[in-house]
Amino acid sequence: MSPVLAGILQLLALIAALALVHRPLGDHMARVYSSDRHLRVEKWIYKGICADPDTGMRWPAYLRGVLAFSAAGVLFLYLLQRLQGVLPGSLGFSSIDPDQAFNTAVSFVTNTNWQSYYGEQAMGHVVQTAGLAVQNFVSAAVGIAVAVALVRGFARSRDGDLGNFWADLVRGVVRILIPLSVVAAIVLVACGVIQNFSGIHEVGQFSGGSQQWNGGAVASQEAIKELGTNGGGYFNANSAHPFENPTPFSNLFEIFLLLVVPFSLTRTFGRMVGSLKQGYAILATMATIWVGFVALMMWTEFAHHGPAFDLAGGALEGKETRFGVGASSIFAVSTTLTSTGAVNSFHSSFTGLGGGITMLGMQLGEIAPGGTGSGLYGMLIMAIIAVFIAGLMVGRTPEYLGKKIGIREIKFAALYILITPALVLVLTAAAMALPTPGNSMTNTGAHGFSEILYAYTSAANNNGSAFAGLNADTQWFNTTLGLAMLLGRFLPMVFVLALAGSLAGQKPVPATAGTLRTDKPLFTGLLLGAILIITGLTYFPALALGPLAEGLAS
Repeated sequence: MSPVLAGILQLLALIAALALVHRPLGDHMARVYSSDRHLRVEKWIYKGICADPDTGMRWPAYLRGVLAFSAAGVLFLYLLQRLQGVLPGSLGFSSIDPDQAFNTAVSFVTNTNWQSYYGEQAMGHVVQTAGLAVQNFVSAAVGIAVAVALVRGFARSRDGDLGNFWADLVRGVVRILIPLSVVAAIVLVACGVIQNFSGIHEVGQFSGGSQQWNGGAVASQEAIKELGTNGGGYFNANSAHPFENPTPFSNLFEIFLLLVVPFSLTRTFGRMVGSLKQGYAILATMATIWVGFVALMMWTEFAHHGPAFDLAGGALEGKETRFGVGASSIFAVSTTLTSTGAVNSFHSSFTGLGGGITMLGMQLGEIAPGGTGSGLYGMLIMAIIAVFIAGLMVGRTPEYLGKKIGIREIKFAALYILITPALVLVLTAAAMALPTPGNSMTNTGAHGFSEILYAYTSAANNNGSAFAGLNADTQWFNTTLGLAMLLGRFLPMVFVLALAGSLAGQKPVPATAGTLRTDKPLFTGLLLGAILIITGLTYFPALALGPLAEGLAS
């Protein structure tokens, strides 16, 4: 079987699996966030955190819950790393330096999972399980909660009630993420992913020394790493490491995990607003971008030149031979379009245009299908922008799902789409202008610029993957990337929840003959065009200096 055909068949199998679970999982999540019943274990949690899950919250109270919980998470994870040297189960590793501890704490709380350290040489079992793995669950649940709050803004009227953050957070973890992660972890263990709490082992003797490796609860963390679109791995090689991703089947299963919740949330959205067609319109936009990017990536990586590439079957540098070009291309596109950040190959080794595709996927705003929750609310913001553009074209007040998009709403949407590009471009310019940050670049020229552009794109969009050529473990990058992750995560949430509160306070307006039908293919095309045009106008000059220049020169 040719490598191209193998890649296409894997893509078709993945689409079939996602289609199979789309309806049941989407409906289940809609029931979870619409139910008035509390499970016994949830009541215990509410009692422990002194929260009343039945109290409705307006958007400022909901936002305070999000920020307070996340701030507590950053502080706890920071202290856990700083105290690692005196904790049991540390495997003899010392405490983490302050700047790296700050960067890592922010990274995992913001669902970014950027890693400027070697996981198997820095973090012991306690930090990995009690710190990083816990944040994999709760940071994903926070993203879903904010998305659900925005959906309620469309579905409710005049009361401004967005639900209860603590109830949404706990339900997301208890009823969705934990059950799915248990099943996923069992499958991964069956595939050969390790799951233990062993210490450091010395393997073999070589002329230059010996090989050492340590175990860990890898399968359980790998499950939520992908399912929650987190991305931080136990090992520096991430999902290219055989302990995390041993076989082609486990590779395809991990891609499935990182896509399944974001795609299924579109049906949850349709259920909660009372129109499945609206959910299908959002799903169609997400799926079109994802399939299109996969096709482009396969084309750039398989369009090889010369006898060496012909014999290898593609551009195999930086890719695992057990996966090949096709599976690596699907993984790279899926992880950068979903804010996961896990990698089974090194994006710096992709062709120039291939590396540009991974960057562009993040620069779209992580919306196709995006992160757990963040992908849905990001796409809904773009839908509001598209409706506004259509309203300007026909001279009508724009409406979406029965809610008018006025000056207040469009300001919140505009601020949302401006904050992330501002962080990426300003910080990239600063890093290139100052003398010290440039010393972290492994390469010069267009590829060196791409390393820094990729790093800030990944951080501000809460993706977490790296171009694998930049030494980011410096005070400058640990600090600035940490700030980019914080601002890139929580400032957009401020605008999303403010928008949700504004929408929830409105009275629905009835549809008329002049109302734009947002559940039709025409709107899907308009939304797709708006996304590509806005992203292109924002990032094209920077991309032209980096991956485009490199790709066209090769």
